[in-house]
Amino acid sequence: SATLLTSAACLGGTACVVTGQPFDTAKVKMQTFPNMYKGLVDCFVKTYKQVGFRGFYKGTTPALVANIAENSVLFMCYGFCQQIVRKIVGVDRKTKLSDLQNAAAGSFASAFATLVLCPTELVKCRLQAMHEMQLSGKIIQGHNTVWSVVKGVIQKDGPLGFYRGLSSTLLREVPGYFFFFGGYELSRTFFASGRSKDELGPIPLLLSGGFGGSCLWIAVYPVDCVKSRIQVLSMAGKQTGFMGTFVTVVRTEGVLALYSGLTPTMIRAFVANGALFLAYEYSRKLMMKQIDSY
Repeated sequence: SATLLTSAACLGGTACVVTGQPFDTAKVKMQTFPNMYKGLVDCFVKTYKQVGFRGFYKGTTPALVANIAENSVLFMCYGFCQQIVRKIVGVDRKTKLSDLQNAAAGSFASAFATLVLCPTELVKCRLQAMHEMQLSGKIIQGHNTVWSVVKGVIQKDGPLGFYRGLSSTLLREVPGYFFFFGGYELSRTFFASGRSKDELGPIPLLLSGGFGGSCLWIAVYPVDCVKSRIQVLSMAGKQTGFMGTFVTVVRTEGVLALYSGLTPTMIRAFVANGALFLAYEYSRKLMMKQIDSY
């Protein structure tokens, strides 16, 4: 049922954020201000020295809201989109879809998830890079709480201000989740080697989730980099759209600037998405058992 899938996704989303937040913070800082940090270790050391341990967990509240909301909508719509794919290919409701068809269903589902994800990601990214925005002199006084960032967006741009970077988010999510679910399902098929995928133990599930997450980020990382810049730097004034920002970064900083922060992202992608799918699959199975026993 939808409620069951949502609850499983919530548990998965929470596991994802708790394990991955420091790496996500490093990613956003390095994407937005690539010249400030030599690499992941440098970013961690400087953040700890300047802001302390809490600096790694800036934006955790909106990250949790973003992740839980995104995963709830994503997994709820995933089941719905699987039925749409079954209708398109002309098979009945019980037919197991191929890995490619599951990937297409995940890609459709992500378009719905983008609508809840964009505003929460904007708040999260701004909180994560607030210190750098002040250091670089782009803003004088930073807002250090979720509420002050939200209030700032409403006062400056109105409710639509939360959708800055929407086109970049869509450009990241739709192809990204094709690779995410595709990688996850392919990996599960590989580990199951002819058996039912439902019989897989925790290690294959962890590795499959990690592989799916890695596929997503490798495929769409430059798009995410542009999205972070738009969402963070728009605090200091109007930014050009996706193509304008993309071209400016390539022209002034080179193509490699679009891959700033890739290391923490890949570490986080593997660990956090492994945790996400493991928590999702196990909580789903547990809830299914509870329902069957009634």
